[in-house]
Amino acid sequence: MNKAIIGRKAGMTQVFAQDGKMIPVTVVEAGPCPIVQIKTQEADGYTALKLGFDETSEKALNKPELGQFKKAGVKPCKVLKEVRLDKVDGYKVGDFVKADVFAAGDRVDVAGVSKGHGFTGVIKRWNQQRLKETHGVGPVHREPGSMGSISDPSRVFKHKHLAGQYGVENVTVQNLEIVRVDIGRNALLIKGAIPGPRGSVVTIFNSVKQKEN
Repeated sequence: MNKAIIGRKAGMTQVFAQDGKMIPVTVVEAGPCPIVQIKTQEADGYTALKLGFDETSEKALNKPELGQFKKAGVKPCKVLKEVRLDKVDGYKVGDFVKADVFAAGDRVDVAGVSKGHGFTGVIKRWNQQRLKETHGVGPVHREPGSMGSISDPSRVFKHKHLAGQYGVENVTVQNLEIVRVDIGRNALLIKGAIPGPRGSVVTIFNSVKQKEN
């Protein structure tokens, strides 16, 4: 990866292509992201950029976090995240990564935290099938069924599909297309859906699949 930016999911809408086709897009407020630190192969063993996003007041951060921004000479931000890149040549601490780092037609991978659905049953969480709602089945139509634990092993094996917390997981959607770049609004219009609810923070990279092709 050689390009990356942090953004906030604004929501979904639709735009029309030149041939009149309607394209569903997700609008992302991308940057501007100040460069707080540059990691190099010689000093750190890998190459990466530490980016900030969404300016905030100094009192909102603790001293270790605030010290990083003061050392870089940039305003404090709510989000501070490190993104690994193949090359960091040309970047300087204090510079800003903006939406124009990408262009229409680029392929990107978008990483974020998926929507939370709370404590859910096996049907919603794992797409299991309910029992027949006929006479004699009893009030167990949406239950997970037998656990299969007899005297040996007398326990439920790990990773069995059961009810529990659904969502709030790190998800990456790959090989999405950037339909439009609005530099004036620092916005990227990405074709299709991306992880997370409206207002959530996402990270956008140039697509690994595009690089391989």
